[in-house]
Amino acid sequence: MRSWIFAGVLCLILPGTLTAGVHISVLPFRELPADWRGFLPDHRALRLAAAANARPELPVPPLRETLADVALKLEAKQRLQPLSADELADLGGLYLRLGAPEKAVEILRPAARQHPEHFQIAANLGTAWQMLGDLESALLVLDEAVRLAPETCREFEQYHRKLVKLRLAEGRLAQNFRSVDDLFSCRYVGKSGQPEAGGIAATEREKLPENAVAIVQQLALWLPNDGRLLWQLGELANASGDIRTAANILDGCVTELGIKSEELRARRLLYRQASEAQRFQEDHQRHRNTVRFRSARPLVRSFDPGRLPAIVPDGINPLPWPALSETDLTRGFPPQVLPHVAKLAGKRVSLSGYMTPASGNDAELSGFLLTEYPIGCWFCESPTPTQMVKVELTSGVTAEFARGRVKVVGIFHLNRTDPEQFLFTLSDATIGPVD
Repeated sequence: MRSWIFAGVLCLILPGTLTAGVHISVLPFRELPADWRGFLPDHRALRLAAAANARPELPVPPLRETLADVALKLEAKQRLQPLSADELADLGGLYLRLGAPEKAVEILRPAARQHPEHFQIAANLGTAWQMLGDLESALLVLDEAVRLAPETCREFEQYHRKLVKLRLAEGRLAQNFRSVDDLFSCRYVGKSGQPEAGGIAATEREKLPENAVAIVQQLALWLPNDGRLLWQLGELANASGDIRTAANILDGCVTELGIKSEELRARRLLYRQASEAQRFQEDHQRHRNTVRFRSARPLVRSFDPGRLPAIVPDGINPLPWPALSETDLTRGFPPQVLPHVAKLAGKRVSLSGYMTPASGNDAELSGFLLTEYPIGCWFCESPTPTQMVKVELTSGVTAEFARGRVKVVGIFHLNRTDPEQFLFTLSDATIGPVD
């Protein structure tokens, strides 16, 4: 993804979407809870953006590229003139998202002395201390963040402070945890003390606040590398009746985050067995989910269509994912697409993303689906129609499946007539390395 897509968004502020914990004006959140299918890919995107700091040999994730570009602009401005309080909060938050909490503290600690009543600075600094392992300093700063928080953010900040307080009380046990945090004074086991596939015991279920999923989703988005929070989201998914999502989330805790808790692994096995028993039932029991989702996905994706480059009729035109995501399907077919996307129909474009084979033979692919982010589980992270592109390779050409990000060049087709088919297709396509 090109940084020019996001040029000019540095000063963007979207009213009604700002939250704290990790506050960046260019990366606000929608109202939570978000649908699991949108939450989990965005959570993974945030995790990859930070993790890439420790794995420089891997391709740079698109979100990290975007955030790093904004950070560079702020750093350049800081060399010429003092940054405002909002800009200091943004720069510190960007360092957190880029996996550099020590640099965040260098920015936010003096900023907090200079602007002691600034909520976002305090919230970001508390998160930075937590990420560095200094929970005592984190708790002191988060006390201030709670005091300064606007009403829309205060409950989230209170639970963030509670989380840090619980971890501080655990001491070394917090590093080798066996169970989820006791955020809601609620056990996630049955009356016998053993895991229960139907969720928490009825007497314990009543202790969950109505917005428990929103609270833990927010904490997990602030701290995407905290596997214990992701585990708790799996338990909440199960408590709401969505056992398949619970099983998939706990799978990710083990396979992607490497959590070794015996209790987690026992619950993961139980949920997998229960979800397998349900797999032939309609829509994998999603209709039993009791969570009232308030958004399709948590991250607000913003870019300026006016800054898209001029279309080259006989050349290769870059096609950014945010332009596809702007497609409106609320009124059915034909889909309402950006004028720029409509003009690309029939022209050769380039698009970078992750391959998903359409069949089980990874060695001889003649086509595949391309998604912006890697999909860990298609049951709980299935992208929307605007988040995937069907790729048909040049006739007679096959390719092997690649796990990393790839660049695909092909002729762009826009489906305006058949709601049963993919919205976007690249034909006569070739695969190459990402620029």
